[in-house]
Amino acid sequence: MRLIFAGTPEFAQAAMAALHAAGHEIVLVLTQPDRPAGRGMKLQPSPVKQWALDHAVPVAQPRSLRLDGKYPEDAAAARQTLLDAKLDHQADAMIVAAYGLILPQWVLDLPPKGCLNIHASLLPRWRGAAPIHRAIEAGDAQTGITIMQMDAGLDTGDMLLVLPCAIAPTDTTTVLHDRLAALGGQAIVKALASLDALPHQPQSAEGVTYAHKIDKAEAALDWALSAEVLARRIRAFDPFPGMTVPLTTDSGVETLKLWQATAHPSVQVAQPGTVLSADASGVRVACGEGQLCLTQLQRPGGKRLVAAEFLRGCPLQPGQRLVA
Repeated sequence: MRLIFAGTPEFAQAAMAALHAAGHEIVLVLTQPDRPAGRGMKLQPSPVKQWALDHAVPVAQPRSLRLDGKYPEDAAAARQTLLDAKLDHQADAMIVAAYGLILPQWVLDLPPKGCLNIHASLLPRWRGAAPIHRAIEAGDAQTGITIMQMDAGLDTGDMLLVLPCAIAPTDTTTVLHDRLAALGGQAIVKALASLDALPHQPQSAEGVTYAHKIDKAEAALDWALSAEVLARRIRAFDPFPGMTVPLTTDSGVETLKLWQATAHPSVQVAQPGTVLSADASGVRVACGEGQLCLTQLQRPGGKRLVAAEFLRGCPLQPGQRLVA
């Protein structure tokens, strides 16, 4: 098929590469405007834009697609670009993966076969912006990829194809993201191979959950929660925003980031946030329920270190509290 592709991050780039490898022709790419990144905060193209440039595919980067919105000139230009792609290049469908802009009805109606979304969850569970993070945070045993025929709602369209994927007890968002990105590419290629024959299955009204966007404020770790909940959050918030705790030192208070931890049951013997022990096996801290064994930590400006290496440069003592 001839396709328009709308996406921004690495998750979307993996799907676009899979479509290209399968022989589909991508005639136009929509992606978010370049954003500042890195130490110099220079404008950087999205992974999807970089792939498009490397493969000589035209790119459009509107700030909005709403003709009545804040940037009507961007939307009008994008509309003409999409019409040209449909008329001049005979684009059959638009494939959308983690694009970052809501598609208004005029976009949904434009391609002859409509707009297909690659969503990283088993809909209707975890509609929204952060389905991978929220599935790990909630302790789900399974997630997957849903290929959906898009409508005007938020991830509410009919399901065309579903591929499940197990969540391992040690999976972080980084690890699960890469597995789902590859699965997303497989799913969309499979769906397009028999698109006209796929049944349109309406989503169930039961079991709907929303994966709200990750907020930096969620990084602060609350020791009053159970160790099991905190261990899941640490995995869910890797790589962003990471879970943080304050550490009081002789020079002041610094913020530690926690990257790996395991939950252990225990009889409560100390206030939440109290270090129970600290050795090469990890830093054990009392929680509202159970204890959390921290096995990978990071000081400001430093690297992620396993507990043994971390403690050589930052010794922690039983009875010390990791609270503000």
